[in-house]
Amino acid sequence: MTTALLEDRPTRCPVLIVDLDGTLLRSDLLFETFWSALAADWRSPVRAALTLRAGRAALKRHLAAASVVDIATLPYDADVLTYVRDWRAAGGRTALVTASDEGLATRIADHLGVFDEVHGSDGARNLKGAVKADFLTARFGDGGFAYMGDAPADLPVWERATKAITVNAPAALRRRVAAIGREVEHLGPARAAVGPYLKALRPHQWLKNILVFLPMIAGHRYDLATLGLSLMAFVAFSLVASAVYVLNDLLDLSADRAHPRKSRRPFASGNVPIAHGSWMAAGLLAGGVLVSASLGWAFLGVMSVYFVATTAYSLNLKRRTIIDIVTLACLYTIRIVAGGVATGIALSVWLLAFSVFFFFALAAVKRQAELVDGVRRGQLAATGRGYHADDLPLISQFAVSAGYVSVLVMALYVNSPAVGELYSYPPALWGICLVLLYWITRMVMVTHRGGMHDDPVVYAAKDRISQICVILMFGAGLAATFL
Repeated sequence: MTTALLEDRPTRCPVLIVDLDGTLLRSDLLFETFWSALAADWRSPVRAALTLRAGRAALKRHLAAASVVDIATLPYDADVLTYVRDWRAAGGRTALVTASDEGLATRIADHLGVFDEVHGSDGARNLKGAVKADFLTARFGDGGFAYMGDAPADLPVWERATKAITVNAPAALRRRVAAIGREVEHLGPARAAVGPYLKALRPHQWLKNILVFLPMIAGHRYDLATLGLSLMAFVAFSLVASAVYVLNDLLDLSADRAHPRKSRRPFASGNVPIAHGSWMAAGLLAGGVLVSASLGWAFLGVMSVYFVATTAYSLNLKRRTIIDIVTLACLYTIRIVAGGVATGIALSVWLLAFSVFFFFALAAVKRQAELVDGVRRGQLAATGRGYHADDLPLISQFAVSAGYVSVLVMALYVNSPAVGELYSYPPALWGICLVLLYWITRMVMVTHRGGMHDDPVVYAAKDRISQICVILMFGAGLAATFL
């Protein structure tokens, strides 16, 4: 950007009008406030629906009051901010004019310090589209301003502006803006990247859904029909789990943005619009329901329990000490139950007891990792959780104790009469017990030293030592079966 251009802009058009949602902000405050209010109170959608009867402006004011949005951590567009600062540096005036609630817009303007005036929806008037165009024309005159926006709703405003500036607009919208006949400038790419959308699904987390195959493996049922049913259960869980991950990210926006790593997640960073996330969650859930229904009403019932439990966890239970760890352990175990229901394989008490204690240990390691990370960053409490730094030694004890009990359950199972019916050489299974004892101890130690990923399952999938442990346990199982 040359100095001559900077000096010329304010001379020809002294006022730069900047839209907020999707333009200055790589997000939408309507959805930001909706999900923030829902995270605080599950009854908020009902109240929002009642408020909507008075109009969209009233809804925006209600949600602004019912939500807690951290203005400082919102995903601002760096290119837009640079453009606005350059405009002011060249002597021009700037104004933030948005359909979002004026109270939130004012807080954002005060935080950024780059706008001379602010206007937004006031609870009665929704400052959008033609209404915004009329307002700006009345205030600055027809052609008395340049306008920076991002959506088709901005077309009536661009028609009244002396210059149209688009931000991350798709090619079709760029052509419509060019057809208006005004001077046009485009900022940002014309096409959204697919990568962030795939990342929002967290496909790496589908690794946990392999647990649906455990009943088939434990029951030594390796026929194609059983494998096919297990695969369908895996697909159903992956779709529903991704829907839940999207929902959880939308509810956790503020907490994620306050975290050094989670702030790079697609919705928290603004790489995927929150509005798209709302539709993604609904579509993924619908797909999961269809696949689940094809496996029978019993499996659909198990999936319903899983979805309700995960939703309750996202809305409330994750902030409840101990209950959150128990819930996570149960969510892992539900996957095993679902695999048994899908294939018609009865689950042994040994398998269920082992899974409850083992996954309780992993859930405790997850909380331990969050606390260790928080302590290193000087936080006295885990953001969005019910734990404090002083709880760290106790959480570590939970992880070790539950993990060792799971190994004990495995050892008792090795000596049970049922093992002799399934394995030709049961003593080889002791190798699994020894490797598990080592692996659990090491996981707690790695977490204690601050080396754990936010999710121990994801960490284990990438960790070379954990991979070797899996190979050793698999070898012990083969030896017990074929020796």
